[in-house]
Amino acid sequence: MRIDRRELLKLVGLGGVVIGSGLPGFSLARPAGKKPEDFFFLQLSDSHWGFSGPPNPEADRTLKETVQAVNASKARPDFIVFTGDLTHTTDDDALRRKRMSEFKAIVSELRVPKTYFLPGEHDASLDKGQAYQEFFGPLHQTFEHKGVRFISIDNVSDPAGAVGDTQIDWLKSELGKLDKDAPIVILTHRPLFELYPQWDWTTADGAKVISVLEPYRHLTVFYGHIHQENHRMTGHIAHHSAKSLMFPLPAPGSVPKRAPVPWDPQHPDKGLGYREVDVKAPDRGLTLEEYDVKGARV
Repeated sequence: MRIDRRELLKLVGLGGVVIGSGLPGFSLARPAGKKPEDFFFLQLSDSHWGFSGPPNPEADRTLKETVQAVNASKARPDFIVFTGDLTHTTDDDALRRKRMSEFKAIVSELRVPKTYFLPGEHDASLDKGQAYQEFFGPLHQTFEHKGVRFISIDNVSDPAGAVGDTQIDWLKSELGKLDKDAPIVILTHRPLFELYPQWDWTTADGAKVISVLEPYRHLTVFYGHIHQENHRMTGHIAHHSAKSLMFPLPAPGSVPKRAPVPWDPQHPDKGLGYREVDVKAPDRGLTLEEYDVKGARV
C-alpha cells in the first residue's frame, strides 16, 4: 500500500503518523509464505481539552481543527491512539466528567475504523482513573492489528506515577503469550525511563517494566507527557515521545522551572507537529521523520 505523502502532510494530528509493514521483525511473526500487510496509524497526545490560558489562546479550537484535518485527508489511518492527557486536570469531579464527555463527543467525529485511548495523569491521577474508566474503558489493554501486538500500560492512575506489581504481572502474562521475535508496540503516557525525574518525566517503577520488555527483540515504545519530540534507547528498545496538541514544553532541564513555551502569535503552530514512522523493510527497522503541522520537515 502506497500513501500519497502530500495527503500525510495534511494530517496535523499531534504525535505520530505510523506506517507499518509491521515493525522490526514483522516478517518473523507471519506464517511462511504470507505477505505482510502494510498499514499506518496516528498517535495523538496531550490534547488537554478544557485548558485555558496564555500558552494557547486557541485552546478551544485546536482539537476540533485536528479532527477536521484528519477527516479531510484522503489517507485514512487504520486506527488512532490517544496517548494520554485527553483532558486538563480539575479538582471538580463534575467538571472533570464534563470535559471527558466533550472530548469524547469531539473525537467521535473522526472517520476512522477504531480509536484507542490511554489515560494521562491529568485524566486519572486525582481519582485513580474512576472517571476515565466511565468514559473510555480499561486503564490498560492489549490488541493485535495485522500481526503486530499493541500493549498499553497505565503509569498515571497511581498518583506516584508507578505501574504497580499487579499490572506488571499482567504485562508479563501478556508478553508470555508471544514469541521473543514478535513485533510489539508499547503505548504509555509517561516515559518508562528516567528522562528528567525533577520534572516528573519518569515512571516510578519504570526500570522494572523495562526489564520485563528487554527479552523481546522487536519492541518499540511510543509515549506522550513531555509535549515534545525525544528519542532514547534503553538497550535495544527505542522510545519515541509525541508532541502535544495544546502547547510545547521546554527541553528537559533547559530552564529552571518546567512551564509551557510562551505562545508566539506569529507562529501559533510552533512546537506542534507529527511524526511519520516508515518501515522500508522488516529487517531494516524503522525510519522516523518529523514534520511541523504545516508539513515542513524539521
